[in-house]
Amino acid sequence: MTKTEEQKPLGALPENAYRELKEGELYHPVMSPDKKYPEATVWSVSWGILMAILFSAAAAYLGLKIGQVFEAAIPIAIIAVGLSSVSKRKNALGENVLIQSIGSSSGVIVAGAIFTLPALYILQAKYPEMSVNFIQVFLSSLLGGILGILFLIPFRKYFVAEMHGKYPFPEATATTQVLISAEQGASQAKPLVISGLIGGLYDFVIATFGAWTEVFSSRVSQFGSMMADKFKLVFSINTGAAVLGLGYIVGLKYATIICLGSALVWFIIVPLLPLLGDTFLQLLNPAIIDNVAGMSPEAIFTSYARHIGIGGIAMAGIIGIVKSWSVIKSALGLAAREMKGQGAKATELNKQVRTARDLSMKIILIGIILAILAVFAFFFFGVMHFNLLHAIVGILVVGIIAFLFTTVAANAIAIVGTNPVSGMTLMTLILASVIMVAVGLKGSTGIVSALIMGGVVCTALSMAGGFITDLKIGYWLGSTPAVQQRWKFLGTLVSALTVGGVLIILNKTYGFVGENALVAPQANAMAAVIDPLMSGTAAPWWLYAIGALIALILNFFGVPSLAFALGMFIPFQLNIPLVVGGLINWFVSGRSKDSKLNTARNEKGTLIASGFIAGGALMGVVSAALRFGGIDWMLDSWAEGTGAEILSLLMYALLIGYFVYSVLKKKN
Repeated sequence: MTKTEEQKPLGALPENAYRELKEGELYHPVMSPDKKYPEATVWSVSWGILMAILFSAAAAYLGLKIGQVFEAAIPIAIIAVGLSSVSKRKNALGENVLIQSIGSSSGVIVAGAIFTLPALYILQAKYPEMSVNFIQVFLSSLLGGILGILFLIPFRKYFVAEMHGKYPFPEATATTQVLISAEQGASQAKPLVISGLIGGLYDFVIATFGAWTEVFSSRVSQFGSMMADKFKLVFSINTGAAVLGLGYIVGLKYATIICLGSALVWFIIVPLLPLLGDTFLQLLNPAIIDNVAGMSPEAIFTSYARHIGIGGIAMAGIIGIVKSWSVIKSALGLAAREMKGQGAKATELNKQVRTARDLSMKIILIGIILAILAVFAFFFFGVMHFNLLHAIVGILVVGIIAFLFTTVAANAIAIVGTNPVSGMTLMTLILASVIMVAVGLKGSTGIVSALIMGGVVCTALSMAGGFITDLKIGYWLGSTPAVQQRWKFLGTLVSALTVGGVLIILNKTYGFVGENALVAPQANAMAAVIDPLMSGTAAPWWLYAIGALIALILNFFGVPSLAFALGMFIPFQLNIPLVVGGLINWFVSGRSKDSKLNTARNEKGTLIASGFIAGGALMGVVSAALRFGGIDWMLDSWAEGTGAEILSLLMYALLIGYFVYSVLKKKN
């Protein structure tokens, strides 16, 4: 290494990092492709495993509670940078990338598991003969994650290199900026730690003591109760720190679209439905025979309006596949050319350039075959009771859908940083249920089989979307793709083990049905879709169709249909805080005429929001562990009263005030 190279700071991305390359222009990453750097070391692998365990537990709790899984990449990157700075490690950039890559397996595995598998527990209340065990949860998460990694690798060059500068990769961009700022590690970690402690303590007090309520509702007043009972109009908001932080990171644009979907359902559709009469409404959902006028707004939402959101999410997934068809063809062509070699020079170049070296296509193909065989064996022996036909049909459905939707997931992450995995999984469940019923698999066994199939697909797609972010980060910074790919399998294993255990603990502690149960909105949607299909009851196809039509209309006018449909589907109180967080983002990042100061404030806000999310979610897990251990400190009489609900608004205002003040006090 020359003297000039020694003095050049690694914390500077090249000028062409975010723009399209000119003809003949090459991108040179931060770490030189011609040199070797520490990547997979005892330090990086150990910390990566620890991050995977911690954030898997936190993300599982938060995802089941509010239906949103926060992306762990940025908080883990900040922690990795802070650790390397405190320990004064040299040339730690490659290690930090790997810590982030292994650790971020947590969020993607969690999303795959909690969006589907809790539906097994939800339906177990109706079908006691259904059995759910740790091995089923673990293997569906592990095998789905492995398939996601293997299906994505052939598309790496297309997304990260061929499309350089054409896709924004918002989350990868933010994470990369954190990782290259190693010299600022301590200063960046400080606001994250402080906000993590504040957010964690805030949510811990709510979950453990009930000093103030987590949800404020308009029913707190007599007028609000009258509006809810008579006109089916209710307003509610979650006042937790973690959800507020999530709203800041989502941003005002998407938070507003999500909230508009929620407003359509709760302020228009829910109040109008009772006016249509029970006879007509039973045509919309044959499974419901109750008098709708006597239902609460929440019950009307669960029985009818939520299915409109399900239809919208499913159609948004189909639209995604159609839009991504050219991406599938282009990426497959690139992989095929690599398999054929396309000349000895190209092959030799790939062998020499460290930053272009993937796992070989032969290893990938063998891995895909072995993974598919493992999934088949899992279905045959562990799910479908030794029925060969059912196992063969199941693996065909899983393999084809997972592969087709892989590019949709990666494309969504590359463009907007959001993976529409829940919508694609709903579509998978509908298709799987129809197909499996056609081959004779029905009832509780069919339900378990279809949900496990959905869990494998959901985890595969979640992994594909998350892993493309890791690979883009590595491309910008100069990591070795093959190293990231090899160690991603370890992160998947650790995260799958953790999620399986946490899911069982949370089910025994809170449950997924009944009063004060975990919301698990995606899993409830899966249960709502699959139960009628497998039990012979007609599904609410008209409600699905209405949602699908809304998604098509939104897509025609250029409105993100998935975000709007998610708003129609997720409970109202969880969507309003997203707008509050988005408004904070808009306010603090646009107050100054100095664009650099606005950017710096926005980055600090991201750190504080990440702290709220990580701290709140982790302390939620601690609170759940205490309750699981028989320690109950809940002040029930106070928590159920009006005073606790009013106090929640005051505490929420103080939390928002701290957030805004902490960001705006940054002057340079």
